[in-house]
Amino acid sequence: MRLFQPFHSACLLPIFIGISLVTAGGVSSAQNTCQLNSPKGNIKHVIYVQFDNTHFRRDNPNVPSDLEQMPHLLNFIRDNGVLMSNDHTALISHTATGILTSLTGVYPDRMGQPVSNSFRYFMTDGNTRTGVSFAYWTAPLFDPQGSTTDLTPEMINEKGKIAPAPWVPFTRAGCDFGAVATANTILENTLIDIPTVFGSGSDEAAEVKSNPGQAFADFVGIGVHCTQGSAICAVSDHARPDLLPDEPGGYSNFNGLFGALYVNPIIKPSGPMTDLDGNVIQDATGHVGFPGFDGMEATVSLAWIAQMQEAGIPVTYAYISDAHDDHGTSGNIHFAFGPGESGYTAQLQAYDQAFGKFFDRLAADGINKSNTLFIFTVDEGDHFVGDSPTPANCDGVTTPCTYDRVGEINADLRRMVFTQFGDSTLFSVHSDDAPTVYVNGTSTQPIRDQDDPIVRNLEREMSQLSWLNPYTGAVENNIMVALADHTGMKTLHMVTADPFRTPTFTPFADPNWFFFATSGTPATCLTPDACAFIPARTNQSFAWNHGDIQDEIASTWVGYVGEGIGNLGIDGAVWSDHTDVRPTILNLVGLKDDYVHDGRLISEILEGSARPSAVQKSTSFTALAQVYKQLNAPFGAFAMATLRASTKALGSNDAGDATYKSVEKRIQFLTAQRDAVAAEMKQLLNGAAFNGRAFSNARAFPLMARGFILLNQANGLPH
Repeated sequence: MRLFQPFHSACLLPIFIGISLVTAGGVSSAQNTCQLNSPKGNIKHVIYVQFDNTHFRRDNPNVPSDLEQMPHLLNFIRDNGVLMSNDHTALISHTATGILTSLTGVYPDRMGQPVSNSFRYFMTDGNTRTGVSFAYWTAPLFDPQGSTTDLTPEMINEKGKIAPAPWVPFTRAGCDFGAVATANTILENTLIDIPTVFGSGSDEAAEVKSNPGQAFADFVGIGVHCTQGSAICAVSDHARPDLLPDEPGGYSNFNGLFGALYVNPIIKPSGPMTDLDGNVIQDATGHVGFPGFDGMEATVSLAWIAQMQEAGIPVTYAYISDAHDDHGTSGNIHFAFGPGESGYTAQLQAYDQAFGKFFDRLAADGINKSNTLFIFTVDEGDHFVGDSPTPANCDGVTTPCTYDRVGEINADLRRMVFTQFGDSTLFSVHSDDAPTVYVNGTSTQPIRDQDDPIVRNLEREMSQLSWLNPYTGAVENNIMVALADHTGMKTLHMVTADPFRTPTFTPFADPNWFFFATSGTPATCLTPDACAFIPARTNQSFAWNHGDIQDEIASTWVGYVGEGIGNLGIDGAVWSDHTDVRPTILNLVGLKDDYVHDGRLISEILEGSARPSAVQKSTSFTALAQVYKQLNAPFGAFAMATLRASTKALGSNDAGDATYKSVEKRIQFLTAQRDAVAAEMKQLLNGAAFNGRAFSNARAFPLMARGFILLNQANGLPH
């Protein structure tokens, strides 16, 4: 779910121009510069759709999963390509992190967003403030209160620069790139994004002050990154320079259109944008325009994709809001459904119908699997928190499910720690199932060392935290199932180039719990339910937890259809994660980034002709790639083994803190070895996939052997 985003918008006045980009035959001929280079030269379009919290697995064994209840989409993927059901997120498993790792092909330590959808950051006096992950690609760190002492980029790479942008290979190849509510590729907020793109003295910035609701509808959520000489940008008076000052290789003389106010008249000059059912797209109060991110239901988001494609924008990336929450009218409520509830089923039926109309509309435009690369995926998995359904055998389709109580256990971590241990240490958290902890520092030491006695004491206490579970009525021991400090978080790719946004440590909790932390002097919890309770079910309730390490949260899916993809149906054997999406897409369209991915080409799903010759010549490519992922991925075997050891270390309390020091030193050493081996593996895999550099078994086998040794050593750590 995308929190910390306004759900209101304002009137989008239709603007009509005299130039139509849509031909009588459907798809515009305006875009004739796009030079994709697929294996057989047939791919002319790329359509990428990323869901929020939409599941292939069943959350209740009796209730068909989200995708099972969307047969138009499921059958399209299964019958024409491959649905990979053994995909995984990065950490932390949230919307922003899940989408951004997929877009970039790198882990969060190389793009700046390991903790999302918001995070805390330290100030120079040792206190912390809230930062938000959703901000335009080139914006500085976004503090919704409008004040910051941390001016590092929102999207910060390992060099402290703005991370490379995902649209660049496409626009450099002459392909306009349409972005529909896709994280950080469009304007996400009015506070810093509009001044970043339009300038603080612009008319758009003035509108933010005079009518912020209208400014949100006009400028947030929709955009087009244009190629040089693009007709899309050329016919508009509102194109703005698409500035990427840190882009590898430079990026000059490119423009973009930002906001529905400027995009809609270009892609649909005949009138206001409508969804796939013909309804004018508007927000909950009737304002026409971008309806807010929770309002991006399938019929809305897919309509924008189709309209962009019909206007000659060949590459479109889009976001669809989740189906397990009732968003009401364009996101004005947030009522959490349980699996199989009638409202959930009805919403999935609406999503399914939207995909049926979407595929029919594209087919009528001549856009289909023969000339289009389709990618469908999801940001993260979820854990449902609620009572067992009634009746017990309900399937949600013929027999609706009902629930007595639905909702995460909301728990005040500071008051719980104070009540159980008497510890009043000042700390803040990113409210979550995995509540990253930021222990207050001082003006002389804003960021405390990880072995600071105050920090170590707090880690031990959280490792022992127990409380009455209001669902079971029993005391739950060891609520925090895993812990990692800076050493462990580095292994998990959670430490960025900005030290001020790195948590002091991260506890991962039982997935039924959702933690926050009150500020100021904590008060004792007089009763258990004073500090841990199930909120009343309202139109702003939440019941789907993510961000944590459990398999149902970590495991996701991704579907590929198009030239070069084998017709494999459902594949659960190949282990992948979000970073693998990027190199696989670029390989299939014959483009490449100016950096080495953390992901790898998923060669197992490609037809022989789609595998680069260097990959085919590198007979150990797949074997090396599979070892690499288990060694380097946040949910790979190496990371999970070291996390188990980290949990033991942080919870230990022996003489001289000997266990902690010994295990931490060992994790640090193994991680350094892992990073070195992984870097060599990435160079070989990337070179074969994108630079025509085949490698021999003589080069790959020693790296694989070193990888296996490290995996065994990690498994041998105390836990």
